[in-house]
Amino acid sequence: MCQTLKIQRSGFYAWLKQPKTARAVEDDRLIGLIKHSWLESGCVYGYRKIHCDLKDLGEICSRHRVAKLMKREGLKAQVGYGKRPGKYGGKPAHVAQNILDRSFSPEAPNQSWVTDITYIKTHEGWLYLAVVLDLYSRAVVGWSMSSRLESELVTQALLSAVWRRKPKSTVLIHSDQGSQFTGYEWQSFLEKHNLQPSMSRRENCHDNAVAESFFQLLKRERVKRKIYVSREEARADIFDYIEMFYNATRKHSHAANMPPLVYEKLGNYK
Repeated sequence: MCQTLKIQRSGFYAWLKQPKTARAVEDDRLIGLIKHSWLESGCVYGYRKIHCDLKDLGEICSRHRVAKLMKREGLKAQVGYGKRPGKYGGKPAHVAQNILDRSFSPEAPNQSWVTDITYIKTHEGWLYLAVVLDLYSRAVVGWSMSSRLESELVTQALLSAVWRRKPKSTVLIHSDQGSQFTGYEWQSFLEKHNLQPSMSRRENCHDNAVAESFFQLLKRERVKRKIYVSREEARADIFDYIEMFYNATRKHSHAANMPPLVYEKLGNYK
């Protein structure tokens, strides 16, 4: 090999023995953190959200470096819903202001809700899950599942929340800028049910951190990295997690280490 490359054998072995550069050592350390974040997300996070996780850990590195290291390791985001800006053109039909502004601790139930969508793997294909959480207790107050990613998925989740909670005054409902939340069907539904829209800033994962946190819990504690045989199997398991475990049994740090629904019943709000 040395003759083919036309280099001295002694020089070749000297190159093999030289230690890694400081940059290479730091890249290896960052890759470990990146893989941990990616696996914790259920293997769905892209470089932007992983960069947010690294910032939370106090790491100083650029988005470009995270993207480069992920590409080198073959770590890719699961492309979900909403069109990427630029390539397809056009703007969302309606983008609301970020009224919530990360005020994640209201004084009573039915003041502020958050909503989002995630996807679950099955052997039949993707199962999409939309949830609505009450920020007071972190309870899941509405949810919907479907094999298709359409606007009806999110309106059904919100309808179940309205039916279950029957709020007596206007509720702030916060989402990201996905196409399901910026369309006219969503806006019409909010107007008819006395709900005030609020939306995250573009490409800012922390503006809807509570919904993101719930999905991470769901995937870490129940879904993990398994693939369900059918969508019905996934539906049943996710229903059990939400209604029988998370809302009713699982202790939540935000709810004084009580299950969300128990915390609401013992609350001293007006």
